[in-house]
Amino acid sequence: MTATATGAATDVVMRAREVAKVYGGTHALRGVDFEVRRGHVTALIGENGAGKSTLMKILAGVEQPTAGTIELDGEPVTFASPTEAVAHGVAIIHQELNLCPNLSIADNIFVGRERTRGAFVDDKVQRDAATELLEHLEEPIDPRTLVGDLRLGQQQLIEIARALSEEARVLIMDEPTSALSATEVHVLFRVIRELTARGVSIIYISHHLDECLEIADHAVILRDGNVVAQAPMSEVDMGWIITQMVGREEGALFAPMAHDPGEPLLEISDLIVADPDSPERLAVRGVSVTVHAGEVVGVYGLMGAGRTELLEAVAGRNPVLGGRIVLEGRDLTHASVSERIDAGLILVPEDRQRDGLVPALSVGRNMALAAVSRFVRGMFVRAKDERGAVDEASRVVRVKAASQDAPIGSLSGGNQQKVVIGRALLTQPRVLVLDEPTRGIDVGAKADIFALMAAEARNGIGVLFATSEVGEVLHACDRIVVMARGRVSAVLDPREVDREQLMAASDVSVPDLATTSNPNPPTTTEDE
Repeated sequence: MTATATGAATDVVMRAREVAKVYGGTHALRGVDFEVRRGHVTALIGENGAGKSTLMKILAGVEQPTAGTIELDGEPVTFASPTEAVAHGVAIIHQELNLCPNLSIADNIFVGRERTRGAFVDDKVQRDAATELLEHLEEPIDPRTLVGDLRLGQQQLIEIARALSEEARVLIMDEPTSALSATEVHVLFRVIRELTARGVSIIYISHHLDECLEIADHAVILRDGNVVAQAPMSEVDMGWIITQMVGREEGALFAPMAHDPGEPLLEISDLIVADPDSPERLAVRGVSVTVHAGEVVGVYGLMGAGRTELLEAVAGRNPVLGGRIVLEGRDLTHASVSERIDAGLILVPEDRQRDGLVPALSVGRNMALAAVSRFVRGMFVRAKDERGAVDEASRVVRVKAASQDAPIGSLSGGNQQKVVIGRALLTQPRVLVLDEPTRGIDVGAKADIFALMAAEARNGIGVLFATSEVGEVLHACDRIVVMARGRVSAVLDPREVDREQLMAASDVSVPDLATTSNPNPPTTTEDE
């Protein structure tokens, strides 16, 4: 709880009254009443499509309400643009990164609000201010660094730094921690508490419900465009939140696992992979994992454990320095990405916006992209067959879209993720590899994805997925491979391990990572 949760500063700063928003025939918001109190953190919680982002865009001037009013300090206001909202002290950190990768950190932080000296941009003033913001976020990066050279979590922090530079009275945070490490989340929470102590109001949106329980003072639950419940956070728990969100308890969100594994499909032996950001160091060293037919294997580890680097190497995105990757007897260690897809091995990447979707293409075109060769005859694409296959994949993964021709950007984050998974399934894989498949989506969409993984395993496909969520790996897989600092630290049965044992295994103290000039790691824990 924030320091002001029980303090005197409880007056309403911003309020939405009977706000509605209609897109064509779709009612995104239905007469929502919502208020923000000075110095408080208000958690806005709901499934994808519940209306959270729509409401926040209206409060931040990105969208205009179809009906209803917005009040600031008790007076009706209309924000024609985000710039106008910022001028009134309302800023937003968007769920999807909105950065210019070809510009520096400093330029991104002050884009559209450049610090000038006469007719020219004062680069030194901007760099100094950016340095101060980054130091406050405990991320001391050179502000001249291009944003495109940063890892995803660092880019998320640049978004946060930009919002902090606007010195807002009301700060909207839409999924601010989706790409942050546990340490970075801790720093962000410190910053939030400092802001609320100064009287800044925070609206906090996150699918990490434990974060909401920790940082928020008040919970507001949206479902289908309506406020269905609200309460002080001190009076609620995880079970209450999930039940209000989706109408069912947490245990019902996970499909039963415990499949009977068949023959080995994917055999990863003593794999060594360099860190893509620092090629002189190793991100994965001597990892061995086997995935059987009909089995869901979960790879768990903290930030920096090497999960993503392992999966990207398996899929052909990262080069392999040592070891072997064998799929049904075929050595794919040095095969190209397309060769692996043709062999039946495909990755659903961690960052769907950067690596999984083509914004200019429709829902159907995005889904068919990886399997387009299935529908080509001569110089032509058999459009009817392609559309039929996309319709079937959409049904399987339960995509909610107006049509195949709808823009991919019109879908919620959860439905966009389902499109990426549907595209992978259209390639008819033997092993489906998923990196953080539920990042940035709600518990309902997570349930759909885990049910899909279980169904594919029952059909004989091998599933290998990585996650940093303890609850997911305990409930959604048949076997847990724990990684710590590039190695396998344990292989566990989720039916025989608890949360504390899993966390302990992921925090094993091992020597610092070896360098690529000495790629001879000690023998790792075997998974068989």
